[in-house]
Amino acid sequence: MNQQVLIETAKAMVPAGRGILAADESTRSTEHRFKKYEIPHTFETRRAYRIMMFTTPGLEKFISGVIMYDETLRQTAHDGKPFPQYLADKGILSGIKVDTGFYPMAGFPGEFVTEGLDGLRQRLAEYRQLGARFAKWRAVVAISESLPSAACIKTQAHALARYAALCQEADIVPIVEPDVLLAGSHSLERGEEVTRRVLEAVYRELFEQGVLLEGTILKPNMVTSGKDCPVQASSQEVAASTVRTLRRTVPSVVPGIAFLSGGQGSVPATANLDAINKLGPHPWEVTFSYLRALADPAFDIWQGKPENFDAAQKEFHKRASLVAAARLAQYSPEMER
Repeated sequence: MNQQVLIETAKAMVPAGRGILAADESTRSTEHRFKKYEIPHTFETRRAYRIMMFTTPGLEKFISGVIMYDETLRQTAHDGKPFPQYLADKGILSGIKVDTGFYPMAGFPGEFVTEGLDGLRQRLAEYRQLGARFAKWRAVVAISESLPSAACIKTQAHALARYAALCQEADIVPIVEPDVLLAGSHSLERGEEVTRRVLEAVYRELFEQGVLLEGTILKPNMVTSGKDCPVQASSQEVAASTVRTLRRTVPSVVPGIAFLSGGQGSVPATANLDAINKLGPHPWEVTFSYLRALADPAFDIWQGKPENFDAAQKEFHKRASLVAAARLAQYSPEMER
C-alpha cells in the first residue's frame, strides 16, 4: 500500500467545484432504463449512452471522477481511446464499481447484504491495470420502525471495511457507500437516528481493520424524510440533520464526502446539496456522486436517437453546472430557469 498515492488520489477526487459522476449502472439497470424509450439494449447502444455523457464538451469543469461498470471500463470513446484514457486526457479520474449487487439477508426478512468479496483482490489488480484509480462498494440498509437490525448494520459495515482494505492494498482509493434507503414512510428524525447508527458502525469497522481514512471517500445518503412520509423535510431541515449527523460520526481526516442522490430527483438533490454547503465550512470537502440527478434529464432528451445527441449533451452540461454550483453553495432555484 502506497499511502501517499492513496492520499493524493483521494484529494484529487474532491476538488473545489467538481464532483463524481456515478456512471456505474449494471446491464440489468441499463436494460430497465432503455425500455422506457424502446432503445435496443446492446453493447453498442450502452456504449453510445456513455459516450453521450463522457464526451460532453467542458465536462471536466464540473466532474473530477467517473465511476464505471466492468463493461464500461473496457469500452472505448468515439475516437477509439479506452474510456479511462479518454477521461484521463481531460483530467478526470476513472473508478470502478466492484460489488456484485445486494441480496436478501438470510434469516433477516426485508434486509439485504452486499456481495462481491470473493475474488476481489484479483479483480482489483486487473482494474488497476485497466486504469481505475478508485472503486465503489454500495451497502444497502433498509429502514422502517423496526429495521435495520443490529446484525444487518454490522454485516454491511464489516464488508465495507474488508472491501476498503483490499482496495488500499491495490493502491485504489475506496469509496465507502453506506446507503440508508429513501424508500419508506419514516420521519426525518428516524432517518437521522438510523444514519448515525450506520455511520458509527462503518467507522468502527474501518478503524479496527486498519483502513487509512485519509485515503478514502465517504458516499452516504443525505438524511431525509422517507419517500412516502406525509411530512417532507425542507432543504434547510435536510441540511441541518445531515450536517449534524456527519459531524458526530465522520472523522475530520476523511478528505471528502460525496453524497449519493438516492432517487431524490434532480432539483431536490441539487437544492439539498447547496443547503448543506451553505452550512459550511466543513472539516471535509462536501460534494456529489450522482447519476440519476445528473443524467436523467439528458437521457430523456437523447432517447437513443443520434439526432438528439447534441441537445442531450447540452442538457447534461447544464445539469452538471448546476450541481457544481451547489457544491460551492452558489446555487439558487432561479438558475433552473
